[in-house]
Amino acid sequence: MTLKPLGMSRFTLLLATYFVLVINIPLTARLATILQHTEGLSLGMVLSLPLFFGSVFYLLFSVWTFRYLAKPFAVFILLASSLVSYAMYYYGTVFDMDMIRNLVETNPGEVHAYLNRNLALWWLLTGVVPAGLLIAMPLRSRSPVREVVQKLVTMSMALLVIVGIAALYYKDYASLGRNNHELNKLIIPTHYLYSAGKFVSRTYLAPPRPHQAMGEDATIEDAHPAREKRLLVLVLGETARARNFELNGYPRPTNQFTRDLGLVSFRHVSSCGTATAVSVPCLFSRLDRTDYDPGVAKTQDNLLDVIQHAGVAVRWLENDGGCKGVCARVPTRAFEPSPGVPFCEGEYCRDEVLLDGLKAQLAALGDEDALVVLHLAGSHGPTYNQRYPDAFRRFTPDCPRSDIQNCSDLQIVNSYDNTLYYDDYVMSRVIALLGEQTQWQTGLLYVSDHGESLGENGLYLHGMPYALAPQEQTHIPMLLWMSPEFAASPGYDARCVARSAEQDTLSHDNVFDAVLGLMQVETSLYRPQQDMLRPCRVPGLLAHDSLDVAPHEGAAAHKG
Repeated sequence: MTLKPLGMSRFTLLLATYFVLVINIPLTARLATILQHTEGLSLGMVLSLPLFFGSVFYLLFSVWTFRYLAKPFAVFILLASSLVSYAMYYYGTVFDMDMIRNLVETNPGEVHAYLNRNLALWWLLTGVVPAGLLIAMPLRSRSPVREVVQKLVTMSMALLVIVGIAALYYKDYASLGRNNHELNKLIIPTHYLYSAGKFVSRTYLAPPRPHQAMGEDATIEDAHPAREKRLLVLVLGETARARNFELNGYPRPTNQFTRDLGLVSFRHVSSCGTATAVSVPCLFSRLDRTDYDPGVAKTQDNLLDVIQHAGVAVRWLENDGGCKGVCARVPTRAFEPSPGVPFCEGEYCRDEVLLDGLKAQLAALGDEDALVVLHLAGSHGPTYNQRYPDAFRRFTPDCPRSDIQNCSDLQIVNSYDNTLYYDDYVMSRVIALLGEQTQWQTGLLYVSDHGESLGENGLYLHGMPYALAPQEQTHIPMLLWMSPEFAASPGYDARCVARSAEQDTLSHDNVFDAVLGLMQVETSLYRPQQDMLRPCRVPGLLAHDSLDVAPHEGAAAHKG
């Protein structure tokens, strides 16, 4: 059977129509929900929506659909947009610039976690098959002049349709857009292409910035050689949300292993971003969330550099695929899946691997102040079930698949809570190890990079634009443990710390200064007003006074 050659205008119209009816299913679903709860919109405006979007797509696609460019362009845009459509429809993912950055910096193991039969079937039916049909479709050959003239005519007609709809229903469209700012972020392919272009421009095309050294004036408050040195373990959690922590009032025993160890849980902490690629560099940067610029942060010394300037030994132990550039100038050990290696025999290394890594680091360190960062794999989805061993399947039935939208809400929550339960065990082992140390005063600070949606309001995973992100993705846990000696050195009053944890509204912006304070590092970069522990320093407080109530007062505050 010989197919009749298709003119370029019809080819473009076919592509635009397909994007309206199929690829933009997530947008259609969202619009349907909004229209059901919006009063005063005319029926004509509602019926005009497909025509409006179709005309917009026709205009945009016409710029690219010339004789020899049309098919390569159509294939690329179909294959890419099909994947975007799947993620938006099933997980509620929005592809802004931060999400593009997160995708570019994602390691292969994380990518593999998203691959499943549902995704393959969706991509085959909505992307691969239509792309194949377009490739097989013959195109009518015209002279360049006739093709340009015809394209200008049809583009003018599409523009007239847009102008006509705007003239008739401008108030309705303006009201719809003004009250639902997220809609423009759901349009495929315009928003993700715009975001990708913006990311490439700012990341790869912007003029290079010279590296800016910061905090070179950093010193230890009490540099007397005979003083007892300090060791702080900073545990960087992955995708843990505060709502599911027992220490924050959650009814399940997700903190069974640490709840009686005297941890203080700061209840009101928000993240800098909703994805690792943003939150981790922002957390360690001197920049605050409101003025954070990844390009600037990348070319400045961060918290780890400043700590090193003070003469503190800094080590980074990595189990989450990368430190996003934060550990570029400090000694780093990364754990990768490897057959025969304990905790690393599957597709991921489980977080227990960090315990042996920490023991090795402590054994190698000399008589010096030290900061050790443990970057957990934590609760990274959607394969929550692969983040914990069978012995820690505390909550069942769990979700044994990566297409979590096909599991029940209970299964998803069970799997997620198991990841928290397992990492709580790892944390208890870290605290036990710190308690055994005799050459240091020891402390531990745990903070997650961002939270996670588990199906609330139809959203899964994380990465929503911050302005639109639900609290589940931004409200994070932050925990503090101090040995009596560690707390007594600067004189931290436990009642004051517990009160701060219960009442103060905090964020990633406070971590930079809190860590400087905990390590007793003095520098002009230190902002005492952002160190939530600073008001709790009582000079001359003895060890038994400073922690006398910590295991009880703090725990009471957590359990509410």
